[in-house]
Amino acid sequence: MNRVHLVLLWHMHQPQYKDPSTGRYVMPWTRLHATKDYWGMVKMLEAFPSVHMTFNAVPSLVAQLEEYAGGQFDEPVFQLAFKPAADLELDEKLELLDRAFQLNRENLMRRWPRFVELYNLLQEEGREAAAENFGPRDWCDLQVLSQLAWMDELWLAEDEIVSELSRRGANFTEEDKQAFKCRQLELLADVLPEYRRAAARGQIEISTTPFYHPILPLLCDTDIARESNPGTPLPQPSFHHPEDAREQLVRARKSHERVFGQPPVGLWPSEGSVSNAALDLASELGFQWFATDEGVLGRTLNLGFWRDSTGIPANAERLYSPLRVRRDGREMVGFFRDRHLSDLIGFVYSRMLGVAAAEDLYRRIRQIGERVQSNRPLTVTLILDGENAWEYYPGNGREFLAEFYKRIAADPDIRALTMSEALREAGEIATVDSIFPASWINANFDVWIGHAEDVRAWEFLRNARDFYTRAEKRSKEGGAGMPTAEQFAAAYESLLAAEGSDWNWWYGPEHSSANDAEFDALYRKHLTEVYAVLGAEAPEELAHPIKKKPERAFVLPPGAYLEVEVDGRVSSYFEWLGAGLYSADRQSGAMHGRSYTLHELHYGFDENNFYLRVQPFAEAMEELQECEFRVTLAAEEELRIVAHVEAGKLTRFEVERGDACLLNLPEGITVAFGRILEVRIPRELIFPPPSSLPPNSMPLTSASPLTPDPRPLTPASFGLAAAIWEGGLPIDVLPSEGFLEIKLGADAFAWPVG
Repeated sequence: MNRVHLVLLWHMHQPQYKDPSTGRYVMPWTRLHATKDYWGMVKMLEAFPSVHMTFNAVPSLVAQLEEYAGGQFDEPVFQLAFKPAADLELDEKLELLDRAFQLNRENLMRRWPRFVELYNLLQEEGREAAAENFGPRDWCDLQVLSQLAWMDELWLAEDEIVSELSRRGANFTEEDKQAFKCRQLELLADVLPEYRRAAARGQIEISTTPFYHPILPLLCDTDIARESNPGTPLPQPSFHHPEDAREQLVRARKSHERVFGQPPVGLWPSEGSVSNAALDLASELGFQWFATDEGVLGRTLNLGFWRDSTGIPANAERLYSPLRVRRDGREMVGFFRDRHLSDLIGFVYSRMLGVAAAEDLYRRIRQIGERVQSNRPLTVTLILDGENAWEYYPGNGREFLAEFYKRIAADPDIRALTMSEALREAGEIATVDSIFPASWINANFDVWIGHAEDVRAWEFLRNARDFYTRAEKRSKEGGAGMPTAEQFAAAYESLLAAEGSDWNWWYGPEHSSANDAEFDALYRKHLTEVYAVLGAEAPEELAHPIKKKPERAFVLPPGAYLEVEVDGRVSSYFEWLGAGLYSADRQSGAMHGRSYTLHELHYGFDENNFYLRVQPFAEAMEELQECEFRVTLAAEEELRIVAHVEAGKLTRFEVERGDACLLNLPEGITVAFGRILEVRIPRELIFPPPSSLPPNSMPLTSASPLTPDPRPLTPASFGLAAAIWEGGLPIDVLPSEGFLEIKLGADAFAWPVG
């Protein structure tokens, strides 16, 4: 068996949650993960002294941990959790109900039956009623349990005060609450010292990340995103500030040396994001190693790492070897994350018993040593968050980790090393002169710049950065009333914070949480602060959310073919029975002060036609004297039906294809409006036969390459949207964002595909 060097890196990170203008922490996640994860992940290693590993501590997280350790922090959620229950105001009670249950209910809540009882009462009564009806004992229990759920397992088991509260599980007093508060503050104060103790005994290496966790390649030049994905949308003009990327690294090194006593050797670039420009900056500043994902290695070497049935990758020797990147006389060595094994920890093992999961992971690593041939040690790199996965594990994952570490410690063929130890013992390392620009997710940057919301966020950042540059230039030219050096420093700090990757993590469709609106508001607050500190009024655009709140809707696919009489009313109960349904949750036409007009879409097919029923709110339609219904079908080319309604009656309708209005109405299309809008659209209008297409666009079938098929191939779906316009402006649309996908095929009771 080949010797295996197991390299574990736990990435510890939370964004800067502090409001730049008030100094107040708007979200509690740094504190809660500190008490649940950050301390215990290092502390448990004392039982396994031969198991070495790397912890990546993001400087903006470390800065927050320092403030929490001092006890002089301003965090409303913390204050709310320990305020006397009898003094809680109604708005505070509502806030507590919103915050207390933002956790994994299966693993963090169910260990205390009283916590489950309070949650069930909230579900039964509703938020407002629960805020009125909960008594002092309910509030006190909820305050304590919402904090106990985020305490480290060792403290829950062994600390005299915390373990007693955990065992009791209910009927807490104000004295209990204050004693618990003191213990939580003591734990917060010991987080960073625990890391320093583990590093001093040589068991862990602490690496760093650019200060505010930005995507360095995109700071250097957002245009780089097109190299990994040519279709990525980009801000125009680009964001191009390599000097900011360098500053993020410089500040990270200074912070790290001040807190941990020595400069960092290694770098986990935010989100594993690398490029030649980013590595050039890092190597110039003295970093010796970096880490990223196997996808980046594959794109760099033009290799694939697909797995066989046992999980062993192709080209395994290349994956399990570091790689030196040497450019212009400087070099860094890269380690590459085994995505398969790392994702097993992140997403799969939480559903297994801890012992079984640990044994499976250990056996897979040992199998790599037994089956992969190499003349040097195999460097198997596992990298993942050190915090977010564990709430999905029973007991916060501690049994799994302890059992895994125990097996590694007992195996003489596997050595668990820090990154720097693995680098020293790697043997001969292959060298390249370039790295493929990408992140650890899909070997591109799309999560942070691949959606219209991402692009908008980058444009806001670019505008603020340009404003700062202009103000700085004017200041250097002299004149009265210029901002002070302290004001410029504060503005630049807000810019650097806004450059962090976390804001764009939540923009676009990939990720969402209960705190989307808070993340969005805090990002825009950082940018607003740039203008405010320098004495200018922030642009109006920063007052409006970037993140579009997904519309809640009930969606039902078709369950039968339809027979519809298009007359603008529901002629019989059976007419639309079996139709597909898109019903937005709009609470009878109004939500948060906004009036809505459209309620539901019903749709379906017969052999030759597509049918649509647009159901408006009757009371809303009564207020509209003139309006237009615009129905859009997005197939190979957009088709739009515009129906004009005056005083509740259909006066005329037009059909548009692309940007052109069809002068002659196509045969078979029918539109009617009474209390509802009904439309029948022939199949040939949505998917035109080749003879109706412009010259030189006629598709040829593979079966008859010279003869046009009278009926083109039908795609697997098309998009549908319905809007209502008044006075030349859209006043409502379904769905509120994008198109509803209408699937085709027999299973969807629709036209066949192909």
